[in-house]
Amino acid sequence: MGTLSSQSLHPEFGARIMGVDLRTDLDDATVAAIREAVDRYAFLVFPNQKFDDAAQLALTRRFGEPEPSHVAKGEGRLEYFGTIGNVQADGSVLGNTHKKTIFLTGNNMWHSDASFKETPAFLSIMCAYETPAEGGATLFASTRSAYARLPAARKAELDPLIVIHDYVYSRSKVALDAVSPELAATLPPVRHRLVRRNPTTGEKNVFIGSHAKAIEGWSERDSRALLDGLVEETVGDTHIYAHRWQPGEVVFWDNRCLIHRGEGYDADKYRRYMRQTRTRGNGPTLAEAA
Repeated sequence: MGTLSSQSLHPEFGARIMGVDLRTDLDDATVAAIREAVDRYAFLVFPNQKFDDAAQLALTRRFGEPEPSHVAKGEGRLEYFGTIGNVQADGSVLGNTHKKTIFLTGNNMWHSDASFKETPAFLSIMCAYETPAEGGATLFASTRSAYARLPAARKAELDPLIVIHDYVYSRSKVALDAVSPELAATLPPVRHRLVRRNPTTGEKNVFIGSHAKAIEGWSERDSRALLDGLVEETVGDTHIYAHRWQPGEVVFWDNRCLIHRGEGYDADKYRRYMRQTRTRGNGPTLAEAA
């Protein structure tokens, strides 16, 4: 990784990356080294970074095409940022019972960002500005490691399967009216491979999470048994890394092969302000090499 140095965060994935200022050091060689680290570790923490929205969007563009916010699109706006937390743009703070706070609890289910889109997200990039003193961790687990642990016969069963991912389905677990009809119309259910392959390394992973509604051609009961079972196998205690956010961190994670969920925090007591952007994947998963 050239002048970059790394410190492992978990036996299966994750690294803390030192030796780079993401605002000033991004020559082509450094970008290539970070891309290599994404393929290797899937989760990267860059501490002690000084960022704002303009710098974050410029960083995002260095690693791919920024993905528009699906929520803003449903409202007829083009926006590349999502706020994770209760601090608003005007500095006001939303409490536990506010509708926006409740909506964000959907992030407390295991998921891969934007898997409900025909071209799902590749990288998520999060800049942390204010973080709660208690709670608020994000838990991550590797679906690549989960696939690697499966016996050969099970892999052969899973490899050809197609999964339906549906945003309305997942958000209805938070509240039946969580998704407006206007937003729902922009996010129809989509078909994805259950098993995806990293085009650089060849490693496979299962593509699962709360947005995964059903196995194509299977009954609801059998679909849920398989999909929920795969999540349970992925997120056993020894396979989870809990990231406790610190102000000044920039974090990359690979949505192709990680699932994550929020731990929750007391929004009446603490302030939380983090900004997320994402890059689009290369295309529909059905077009990827099996």
